Amino acid sequence: MTFTREELLIIAKHNPEALVYINLALQEQVQSLAACIQQLEQQLRKNSRNSSKPPSSDGPAKPNPKSLRKRTGKKSGGQKGHQGHTLQRVENPDESTVLTVNTCSCHADLSQISPIRYDVRQIFELPEPKLHVLEFKGEIKICPDCGAQVKAIFPDSAQAPVQYGDRFRALLVYLHHQQLLPVNRINQMMQDLYNAPACEATILDASKKTYGNLEPFEIAITQALSESPVLHVDESGARAAGKLHWLHVASTAFLTFYGIHEKRGTEAMDYFGILPQFKGYLIHDFWKPYLKYDCHHGLCNAHHLRELTFLFEQQDQPWAEKLFDFLLEANKFAKEQNRQLTQEQKEPWELRYRAIIAEGWEVNPLPPEPVQKKRGRRKKTKSQNLLERLRDHESSALAFLHEKDVPFSNNLAEQDIRMIKIRLKISGCFRTLQGARQFARIRSYISTARKQAGNILDAITRAVLGQPYIPSICQ
Repeated sequence: MTFTREELLIIAKHNPEALVYINLALQEQVQSLAACIQQLEQQLRKNSRNSSKPPSSDGPAKPNPKSLRKRTGKKSGGQKGHQGHTLQRVENPDESTVLTVNTCSCHADLSQISPIRYDVRQIFELPEPKLHVLEFKGEIKICPDCGAQVKAIFPDSAQAPVQYGDRFRALLVYLHHQQLLPVNRINQMMQDLYNAPACEATILDASKKTYGNLEPFEIAITQALSESPVLHVDESGARAAGKLHWLHVASTAFLTFYGIHEKRGTEAMDYFGILPQFKGYLIHDFWKPYLKYDCHHGLCNAHHLRELTFLFEQQDQPWAEKLFDFLLEANKFAKEQNRQLTQEQKEPWELRYRAIIAEGWEVNPLPPEPVQKKRGRRKKTKSQNLLERLRDHESSALAFLHEKDVPFSNNLAEQDIRMIKIRLKISGCFRTLQGARQFARIRSYISTARKQAGNILDAITRAVLGQPYIPSICQ
């Protein structure tokens, strides 16, 4: 709607009501555009520090890192009394060379003098990479009674005239699923190190065999996680077979489960069979489908801290900074007690929490209900949505105060699921859904072995042999 100056003067002279209508329409348009501009500006001001955006999306304008930890005044590095780690000399080296002393600086001959001691230095060096070739010669005999030709039976590990052994195949699985190397780079690496190229079919066949052998492990870990007192969960998008799928993670400090499904919500969670039986504390980032499960809930306060940071830094809301400080102080207090808090200890914190939430509502009141209700939910601001969540789910937000073993954040699940982003950055996607499922199960096994201080290559070798490692916590 545009008018020239002359047209507006004519309208004002002959039809003032029309001019009022035009003015009101323009005001409405300006308000709508201002709201759009404000929303776009808020999106531009969001980064990994004040929202759930990943650090990789920050770009060149990445904000300076700011730790939530308070300064202790200690110097960086190992502190006094810290047990250091360094190479230790071995008693029986693989190779030993004696360096002789034949003359003294005074030109005396020392060749026949026995040493009083040795000054020993050891070098830990890689041997020249070389594959160990093990040959089986099966006897073939003629039976003197019936004349039949009888052949020796080869072991299961030698079913072809020439093939790679189980440890070599385990190394391929390790490089592909733990170090996340693409198939062509593994092929090049094996060629350079061992002069033994491993084609794509060999690598994928090793993964397929490992995946099948890990079925007992997955059954055991699924049951163990469903019985855990505290469980961290999260999900992240992963493209497979040309479509968007979701990688779901359920983990504890000692166990990790990954599963691929085309759905993100309860259909996928029910399919994996962990959450329907779970009765402990479920730690998550307030993804609504998690709330449908009949268990206790704990919300990730790391997410809350980022949202609060945006509100007090970008929207100048003091209550948000108060709540930010409150959450850190409450977490510190709970950790220092190192035991279950009594109701007398919790009550002052709960009252203070509710007072800050009430202050937030005073600054961000909900608009009055419209006389003629529209379909759908009322639109709310980011502040109002956060306040509503923190008010209606107070026990979940403060779960770390109510239960000693409930963590402050969901960082464990976020750290566990981060590797899928690394995998997708390297390879972009999974070409097949079966390949994605193999990756999820094998990574569950690898992550669990790593958490329980096991040797990952040895654990994978056991899986290739059909004797997978079952964590003691699952037994």
